[in-house]
Amino acid sequence: MESIHYVEKIRKFNRHYANVLGKIDQEIYHQPFPLTEARIITEIYYRDGCTATEARENLGIDRGYMSRIVQRFENENIITKKQLTEDKRQYSLHLTEYGKKIFNDLVSNANDEVNKMIKHLSQKDLSKLVTSMETIESINSKEQFSQSEVIIRPFQPGDAGYVAHLHGKLYEKTYQFGQIFEYYVMKGLSEFLIDTEGGELWIAEVNGESVGSIAITKSSDTAAQLRWFILDENYQGMGIGKKLIETALQFCKEQNYQHVYLWTVSILEAARYLYQKFNFIRTEEKPNQEWNGTTLIEERWDLDLS
Repeated sequence: MESIHYVEKIRKFNRHYANVLGKIDQEIYHQPFPLTEARIITEIYYRDGCTATEARENLGIDRGYMSRIVQRFENENIITKKQLTEDKRQYSLHLTEYGKKIFNDLVSNANDEVNKMIKHLSQKDLSKLVTSMETIESINSKEQFSQSEVIIRPFQPGDAGYVAHLHGKLYEKTYQFGQIFEYYVMKGLSEFLIDTEGGELWIAEVNGESVGSIAITKSSDTAAQLRWFILDENYQGMGIGKKLIETALQFCKEQNYQHVYLWTVSILEAARYLYQKFNFIRTEEKPNQEWNGTTLIEERWDLDLS
């Protein structure tokens, strides 16, 4: 009987929040892009290269409705479609420059309208509201992630290209890194493929889809470098980054390396948190002005395995 109490509480909250979502739909997302279409534009922006099927299944949209929206977006030059080489029946979806402008306008408008909705709240109430939302998201995400199959496997032919692609896409979108950074990643990967002795590259997969990577390359007989640690932002919070680092460090121990080091940049806070968690120590800093037109701080982190 106690569970009935919780069920009724949840249903009461759902009724309340359905009204909130209705208000958001009416006041934040205006024509010609109602909520569903705005969600599709957002999905394509954050999952650049996804297929219509992937976007539809992730958003829970009817197949026919999704097909009509995608066709209209293509006709209006909001998106472009590229045929997949591995499956000619499928197309990857990408926002055009016009589509990206629409997305940025949607974000700006949504931010303004949400700000109007919360301006009457005290700082204390606003903090409680956001914390409660984060708690709901965290609990629901754990349930979703627990049903996902996560594996860490050694690289296969074609994976190096994926690693370079993920670096180029994520760092350009999130940190505005330029082409020189992607060249830097591809150059290192090419050198690794020529000589993999004492090293390994791993790919993280979720339900068969590649979502991240990490590598160890030999620096000397006793020292190794940790490289190409990256995770698709859509899969953060699943503990995949931790599994990748554990895999890499276990390999170092098996290879009898006594020391491992890495280079990162100070703006990568999530990665730096993990390095600290695994007892890496920051040992060196140097400026970098090559990658995004501003002065970044490169950091060297070291870990003694002996």
